[in-house]
This record gives sequence, C-alpha cells and structure tokens, in this order.
Amino acid sequence: MSTRRVERLSEFIKQEVSKIILYKVKDPRLSFITVTKVEISPDLKNVKVYVSVLGDEAAQKHTLWGLGHAKGFIQAELGACLRVKYTPQLKFCLDESSEKCNRILKIIDEAVQGSTVTEKNGSEE
Repeated sequence: MSTRRVERLSEFIKQEVSKIILYKVKDPRLSFITVTKVEISPDLKNVKVYVSVLGDEAAQKHTLWGLGHAKGFIQAELGACLRVKYTPQLKFCLDESSEKCNRILKIIDEAVQGSTVTEKNGSEE
C-alpha cells in the first residue's frame, strides 16, 4: 500500500469522522470533541481515532464511553462515504499530547519565573 494513499485516506477519515460527530450524532455526551489524529493499519482494516476532549478526567472518560456507544453508527456513516473494500473498524483513543504540551509549557514558565526572581535578587545586592 502506498504511503501517499494511506496519508490521504487518513486525512479523509479524520475529516469525515469529525463531520459525523459534529452534525449527525445526537448525543449530548459528545460535545467539545476534536479529532486530532487518525492512524490506519497497513491493511486498512483498523483505524485508531485520537480525540481531544475539553474538560476534566471524568468528562473525558464519559465522552470516550459515549463514543464507544456511537461507534457502530459512526462506522456505518463512514462506510457510506469511503471507497475502500472494507469499512475499517474504529477504535477511539484519548489524545494526551495537548496535556503533555501544557505540562511542558508550565515547567518552562516556572523555570523562567525562577530565573527572573534569581536575577532580580542578584541585581539588588
């Protein structure tokens, strides 16, 4: 399978799953969701859909639970617009990259503030 085809299909699935969740799924648990990344297996039969959820850990678990319940509907809608032999099986995963990024930025900010305080104390003496 060509890498270019897999990349194009991955981007298409990402866009379509986002549209399906936004416009067609009528579940209040599935609000404030962003599809961040899609990984496709080489045989195109399995897809990991990474989502970012606004809210605390309980809201994230609740949303993943809702996505699990809506998975069949989302797969059916996706299968209707895909031009592949088999509709891929979806697996929804929580994307933790934004949380890691926020933690790194917080550490950097604390380090910058610590060095600023040290410089001020050094210049006062």
